[in-house]
Amino acid sequence: MTTTRNPQLGDRALGWLRFVWDKATTRDDWTDQGEPHEWWDRYGSPPMCVFPRFDLSETAYALPIMMESTPAWREVYVRIADELLWRYTSFWGAVDWNTLIGPDPNVDRYSPEWLCCAPEPLRGRYALPGWTGNGVEPWGLQPDPVGADGNLFYRGWLNLTLSIRRYLAGEAAEHDSFDVTGYRNRRFQWTHSRVAHLLSHQLGDRPQGPHCENTKIWPTCVTAAGLGLYLYDRLLGTELHAPYPRWAEFARRHYMGLKPNGELDWFAFYYDPIQEKAATLPEPYNALIFLHLLYPQDREWGTQLYELCARGLGFSDPRYPVVRIAQDPRMLLTGLVLARETGDDTTEKRLREVVENEFQPRWFGPENDRFGFFFDLGEPWPRGQLNAMVMMAEAGEPGAWSRVFNEPLTGVHAEPTVRGVDYPNLGISRARNHMSQRLLEVTTTAATPSRRATPTMFTVDRLPDPAAVTITLDGQPHPYWRVTAADSVQVDLDIDTHHLLLRF
Repeated sequence: MTTTRNPQLGDRALGWLRFVWDKATTRDDWTDQGEPHEWWDRYGSPPMCVFPRFDLSETAYALPIMMESTPAWREVYVRIADELLWRYTSFWGAVDWNTLIGPDPNVDRYSPEWLCCAPEPLRGRYALPGWTGNGVEPWGLQPDPVGADGNLFYRGWLNLTLSIRRYLAGEAAEHDSFDVTGYRNRRFQWTHSRVAHLLSHQLGDRPQGPHCENTKIWPTCVTAAGLGLYLYDRLLGTELHAPYPRWAEFARRHYMGLKPNGELDWFAFYYDPIQEKAATLPEPYNALIFLHLLYPQDREWGTQLYELCARGLGFSDPRYPVVRIAQDPRMLLTGLVLARETGDDTTEKRLREVVENEFQPRWFGPENDRFGFFFDLGEPWPRGQLNAMVMMAEAGEPGAWSRVFNEPLTGVHAEPTVRGVDYPNLGISRARNHMSQRLLEVTTTAATPSRRATPTMFTVDRLPDPAAVTITLDGQPHPYWRVTAADSVQVDLDIDTHHLLLRF
């Protein structure tokens, strides 16, 4: 795969970023006395992903992909990540763990279309995915959403989001304390380091995998936990990811099966080690839905499963139309992400045609400057979880997601950096240093069109000699800048599309 290191954010990615900024910076009430704004998605992929924290964690995926286009401008992504994290650690972030206590009282009243989510011998007497079950055996009630034996899908994605934030900011904040709201509003103090070490310990202790919802082990949740540890190790030089490959080997032997001809026969939706039963779906290609989490940390297994699923679903065969075997678009969207990530151009083109023709890409907002896919749902805002997936394929170049974890741009935090941008009035579609040329390249946009042509400014710091700086704007010398500190300058310009070159 060719590594691309000079991309630029397209209009759609900029429009999605504009809306995510709205969501992140508009204050709402995630305490037990309030309710998240309705644009936070707690409706997608029932019965599993009906909690708003899934929108939070999945929204974070596109941020480091976008950073590959603007490595010299990161402040907007860090601010969004911070806003996602305070919500994640709130009461509503763990609302299922805090409220779905004990056995499910509706276990015998599920609708027939949901019963396929339970192992066949247990249907009608077994809690379906979505019932977290804090308090059930073998552990009993555990008030701390992070420190519990179960609830991996909470702390696994928390650690992944924290690791993404650590990468974006470059700050040594892994030992900084934060509070997590648990059962009956009890507060529990954690650090990123402690969360990561707990996950690694639990992965090492449990070859089958830690429980997600109580008594259910999900390959998706275990793999999200592994990916957060993988990035943590890359950034901090630790070896906390070491237990994950052992789990992956166990999963290859016990959580999937191949037919004699090598095609995929079955794949575990989840496994219940108490009941010793695996839940499988009629089609085995549910394996596809976790491959964006698997592929960056286990390319061999990720490629194998992607190729099996793409072939089995007919995604990769141009002789036939693309068929969607599930009403939920998530499977097709994950296929699109993997096709782009792996360089499978044929499948990417085929799946993009479906996305463009059926999933309602649309500009919206007061100035028609926000972008999203509306999926024919009749909702006023683009649904967050689904858009978070498709934006992984919109926001960056092929391979960008894997590069976050395998080739992170850790050096950019010591290089000249653009700060103090008046976002969302002024946008940045490209900001990168060419260190061998001692050159910072910045492309600006009018992120809020009505503010076009109004004056603005930003700072560039971490400069070795600010007095020696020269600047051109759209190919012409630009004298409107001044030294403001020992390592920084302030640049004056107007809000519009501009190409700026700062030589240092």
